[in-house]
Amino acid sequence: KTEEINGYHSENFETDSECIMVDVTKWPLFSLMGPQELSAIRKACVFGMSANETIYITNDDEVYVFGLNCSNCLGTGDSQSTIIPKKVDFLSGRKVVSLSYGSGPHILLATEDGELFAWGHNGYSQLGNGTTNQGVAPVLVSASLLNKKVTEVACGSHHSMALTDSGEVYAWGYNNCGQVGSGSTANQPTPRRVSSCLQNKVAVGIVCGQTSSLAVLDNGEVYGWGYNGNGQLGLGNNGNQLTPCRLVALQGLCVQQIVSGYAHSLALTDEGLLYAWGANTYGQLGTGNKSNQLSPVQIMAEKERIVEIAACHSTHTSAAKTQSGQVYMWGQCRGQSIVLPHLTHFTCTDDVFACFATPSVMWRLLTMEHDDFLTVAQSLKKEFDNPETADLKFCVDGKYIYIHKAILKIRCEHFRSMFQSHWNEDMKEVIEIDQFSYPVYRSFLEFLYTDNVELPPEDAIGLLDLATSYCENRLKRLCQHIIKRGITVENAFSLLSAAVRYDAEDLEEFCFKFCVNHLTEVTQTAAFWQIDGNLLKDFICRASRCGAFKN
Repeated sequence: KTEEINGYHSENFETDSECIMVDVTKWPLFSLMGPQELSAIRKACVFGMSANETIYITNDDEVYVFGLNCSNCLGTGDSQSTIIPKKVDFLSGRKVVSLSYGSGPHILLATEDGELFAWGHNGYSQLGNGTTNQGVAPVLVSASLLNKKVTEVACGSHHSMALTDSGEVYAWGYNNCGQVGSGSTANQPTPRRVSSCLQNKVAVGIVCGQTSSLAVLDNGEVYGWGYNGNGQLGLGNNGNQLTPCRLVALQGLCVQQIVSGYAHSLALTDEGLLYAWGANTYGQLGTGNKSNQLSPVQIMAEKERIVEIAACHSTHTSAAKTQSGQVYMWGQCRGQSIVLPHLTHFTCTDDVFACFATPSVMWRLLTMEHDDFLTVAQSLKKEFDNPETADLKFCVDGKYIYIHKAILKIRCEHFRSMFQSHWNEDMKEVIEIDQFSYPVYRSFLEFLYTDNVELPPEDAIGLLDLATSYCENRLKRLCQHIIKRGITVENAFSLLSAAVRYDAEDLEEFCFKFCVNHLTEVTQTAAFWQIDGNLLKDFICRASRCGAFKN
C-alpha cells in the first residue's frame, strides 16, 4: 500500500508527487479489515471527536463508512453505529476529489464532476440546505452553487467552505465570530460567496480552524477572517474579522500551502520556508515556548527545506516533512506539549496524526496508490522455487527445489562456506540432500527468502534438527515457537525427546512441564512407551522432584 502525496490544494501548487509507504491500520478502526479489503481502498479518512468514524472509497469508486455515527455523520440514512463497513449507495460511482469534516461532525464531499454533497450535524445550517435538520444521508448542496464546479472543501467546527474551479470561495453555517466572512455574525443557511476584498481574486486553497477561515491566492497571498482571539488570523492583533483581511506580515512571500489547527495556523512558502502563528498553549507553533503569536514567525529556519506541512482543526498537533523525507512533529503529542519540532522516524506526516494526535484523526483525505511496485522483500518471496530465474536446484526425496545461489550466500553462513570454498557442491547444478525430508528442507529454503516458517509441529522437529546443525539461531527459535503452539497429549513425549536430542533447553522445559501437568494421559500414549530407557529414567527423576508422584 503506498500513498501518493500531492500538494494540499490545486494543481498550480502541486508538490512533487512521490510514493511512500503508509499503513492505514495505524488507525485502530482499519485493523479490523483483512489484507484483501485493505488492498481495495483508494482513499480514506478517519474523523470524529474521538476518531471513531471512518469513510473510505474503493478502487471501483464505491463509498463505505463505519464507526460510531455521531450526529448521523456516516450518512447511512439511520443513526445506528456499525463495526462492519456499510456501503453508501447514493455516492456509488462518484469520484471523490475532496472531503472534510467538522466537529458535530458534519461532512462535505466534492466529486470529480464538481458536485458537492453534505450530511451529518446541521444545528447551524452547516450543510447549506437552508434548514437546521440533521442530514441522515448525503444531499446535493445546490442553492448558489448550482452551476459552479467545486474542487475543494473545508470544514471548521460548525461552518463550511467550498472552493470552485474559477477560484471563488463560498462559506456558510455557524458565524458567531465572522467565520463565514459575510460582514455580520448571523448564521448563513446556504452557501454565500466570500467577496469584499476577495471579489476579483483567484483562490487556490482554503482551510478552516475551529471558528476561523483562511484562503491562499494564486499569487501566494493569504487572507483570513473569523475568530482571532489567539491571533490565528496572523493580523498582528486579536480582534475578530467579519470579512477577509490580508496577512500583510507575509508580504513578499509566495505561500504555497496553508493548514490550520484548532486555533493555530501554518504556512509554507514556495522556497520551503515555514511560518506559524496563533494559539500556542501546547507548543503547536514550534517556537520553543508557549506564548501565542499574533503575527507569523518563521520556524525551523535552521532545518533543510520543508516540502509539506500538516495540521487539522480538531487537534493542537503540527507536523512537517523536509526535502530528504524527515518528518517532524510538535504541539500536543499524546498529552505532552512538545514546544520545538521533534524529529520522528515516520515516513509521512499522516503517521504523526495516527500515533500522536488527540483525537487520532486523519488531517486530510488519504490517497493510496496501489501500483505494481514490489519491495525487495516481496520480490525475493516471489522468486522462491522459480525455475525461470534460478541458477541452482536441490533434489530432496526425488523432488526439485529451485533457488538462487547468491541469495543463499547472502542469507546463510552454511551456504556461504559451501559456495566459497572447495566443497564439491560449489560446482554442481543439482545438490542432493538425503539427511532431511522434502517438507523440512523446502521450508528451510523458503525461510531464507521470506523470514517465515509454515510447518506442522511434527515437521518443525525436523526443521529444528536442521536449524541446529546449520547454526541458524533465529530459525531454531521459530521452530520452538511452532512446536510449543502445537503440543498435545499425543505428541508431548516425542516433542520432549526431540527437544533433548537437539539441545533446545527452553523447549525441553516447556514440554516437560506439559507432560507433568497431563501425566496420567501422557503415560498412556504410544509415544511414552517408545522412548528410550535413559530419557524415561531422567523424566521420572525430574517429575518426582517436582512432586508429580505425591499422594
